[in-house]
Amino acid sequence: MRNRRTGFSLIELMVAVAVVGILAGVAYPAYTRHVTKSNRAAAESFMFSLANREEQYLLDNRQYTNDSSLLLGTPSDVSRYYTISITTGTAPPTYTITATPSGSQSTADAACGTLTLTQNGTKSISGSSTVTACW
Repeated sequence: MRNRRTGFSLIELMVAVAVVGILAGVAYPAYTRHVTKSNRAAAESFMFSLANREEQYLLDNRQYTNDSSLLLGTPSDVSRYYTISITTGTAPPTYTITATPSGSQSTADAACGTLTLTQNGTKSISGSSTVTACW
């Protein structure tokens, strides 16, 4: 009778570990970039929502508001990673919505930095990247 061995050799196991290590080395940075972009997209979406509320307020009251009640509905996926603020001007009526990254988002998204949106739709960033890459 033959003595049959079952299982993996050490070389087969090391090859499998190396393949998993290479895949993880490629996948994890891609995943973190995706999460950073996803958090930024959520903040941008909320900023556009605030801009729509400001325009409605202008139609009703002939001025913009920096009332913090507009920020009461800030989604948790935005407030966890960004601090949102609104500043207004009076003549002519203006507003600027600012999203400042906080926590892990501030270091992960340093290339875009703080996002701003004004009443005429002007978008800007404080980081070293381009506006089109961040917005």
